Amino acid sequence: MKKYFWIYILSFLHFGWVAGQVCSGNLGENIFTEGDFGSGPSNILPQNPNIAPGYIYQFQPPPNDGYYTISNNTSPWAHIFGWVSTGDASPDPRGYMMIVNATFSPGFFYEQEVDNLCANTLYEFSVDLFNLVPSGSNFIKPNVSFLIDGLEVYNTGDVPENEKWNKYGFTFTTAPGQTSVTLSLKNKAPGGTGNDLALDNIAFRPCGPEAKIFPQTIVNICENGNPIDLEATVLGTQYDNPQFQWQLSTDDGMSWMNIAGGNDPMITHSNLNGGLYIYRYLLANDPVNLLNSKCRVVSNEKMVNVVPKYYTITDTICEGITFQLGNKNLDVSGIYQDSLLSVFGCDSVVTLELTVLPDPGIEASLSITDPICFGESSGRIQLDSIKNGFEPYQVFFDNELASQPLSRINLPEGIYSLDIIDKFGCNVSKEIKLNNPVPLSLDLGPDQRVVLGETVTIYPVLNDTVRTFDWQSSGTLDCTDCPQVRVSPTQGETVYLEVTDENGCKAKDSISFNVDIVRKVFIPNAFSPNGDGINDVFMIFGDIPNVAEIESLQIFGRWGELIFEKKNFLPNDETFGWDGYFKNKKMESGVYVYVAKIKFLDGESLLYSGNLSLVR
Repeated sequence: MKKYFWIYILSFLHFGWVAGQVCSGNLGENIFTEGDFGSGPSNILPQNPNIAPGYIYQFQPPPNDGYYTISNNTSPWAHIFGWVSTGDASPDPRGYMMIVNATFSPGFFYEQEVDNLCANTLYEFSVDLFNLVPSGSNFIKPNVSFLIDGLEVYNTGDVPENEKWNKYGFTFTTAPGQTSVTLSLKNKAPGGTGNDLALDNIAFRPCGPEAKIFPQTIVNICENGNPIDLEATVLGTQYDNPQFQWQLSTDDGMSWMNIAGGNDPMITHSNLNGGLYIYRYLLANDPVNLLNSKCRVVSNEKMVNVVPKYYTITDTICEGITFQLGNKNLDVSGIYQDSLLSVFGCDSVVTLELTVLPDPGIEASLSITDPICFGESSGRIQLDSIKNGFEPYQVFFDNELASQPLSRINLPEGIYSLDIIDKFGCNVSKEIKLNNPVPLSLDLGPDQRVVLGETVTIYPVLNDTVRTFDWQSSGTLDCTDCPQVRVSPTQGETVYLEVTDENGCKAKDSISFNVDIVRKVFIPNAFSPNGDGINDVFMIFGDIPNVAEIESLQIFGRWGELIFEKKNFLPNDETFGWDGYFKNKKMESGVYVYVAKIKFLDGESLLYSGNLSLVR
């Protein structure tokens, strides 16, 4: 059967389901045998699994919008997009998961058709989801719909930014005569900033009543003890014709064997040879369903521990560690024997073959990156390799067991601890210190008081080279991205600057200006147009830009007649002054009246008037 990695569910399904209600009883085996994506040593599954129509498989993570990848840990590359570092939703450090960077348009990303089902049977459809965006980012959140035969029957809502795996699912019942179904998972949220998720443990399993073997604790009996009975207990009335098949495992649950004739609610354990025996039973509602793995559920497991009379322990420990045998603490290689009364009341003779290894001197290779900017949480600690010890290793970061490969990002300045313990107890401890860099500093100087029309150049004082300047002001600037700016405040004004260095670190400062309103204009009260080159023209003097414009200048004779007028000119320009003529005739010496309207830099326009003496 061809599989697709978006989930759609076959037609003619009449079902009963409760949105968001997972199975309250026992479950059967997962019909989606590949729903956990398997495991492997490569960080990225090296071959294209071709399981997500509409998405492209990306071999160089992290996947971009519309791409996906199969990975066993995001730590080596999660920092590129600022994602959370995580392994899959299982204890297996090599377990794979599906990493999806959703397309910009909602669509399917998993589908599988399931056949050979049983009619009138309750099933559970579930998946584990992980929002890869760190807590508090408030980006677009994944939103996944579950569909049966193309009909949406359950929606997860927004998958929270809680940096952990979240389980979602629901149950439904197949219709009379129905033996196939198509299951689909659909992305409902848009692509863009966020909507990045991991999927694992996609499961479709039969759901039955609670199937128990009581009590659920381990039964311990002595090798010379008596057989014991185990009894199946089915809670509830979901099955009106319960059928049983007892199974036994002698390899810690790795494989199971049907017990011949084990079809009654009760079975007897009669094997008194030392060892661990694990029992369970398969349960279905009729004999036909019991033979179909897609229609039956599995009970809890019951362990029967037969404590042997004689047994041998073989162990290896690291130098400096002791092994306790009875009341003895042993730290030297050798063969030891002791008679013990176990906690189960069984007399046993224990032979210990102990090997003590010299400490190999475990070495850890680390990549350490200090925070990029002062006060930021952008540091990183990555464990690249371990040598000289014996696998598997346990790695503790800040006294907490860490998944491997270890990579911690978004760390602030501080001291962190790393402890590595190998399979024999040999260990090494390291103290790792992340240091803040020297903070980028910026100083624009103290606030200033200026006179209207005064131009000030602001020179930033920096302790390092910066890449960009971003000036902002409540007034007008001559430049917004220059190393320095000039300002001519017309009123109270604050100038802000944010700089960014080559590492993206930023610094901010501001400077405020208070403006003294001084009108820098001078109007003489006499002039002598006698051609000697001195004071030959009556004109208005002023500081530019304090004086923005002479809006008008009028001169009146002794009888009030207008004899001179100019408009809209700058001060200090004698071409706009009065030369003592009116209608090409020299005016006589005497007193005249001027009226001037002057506009200043702050937009204020004022009238000036007075007497003017013409002297020949």
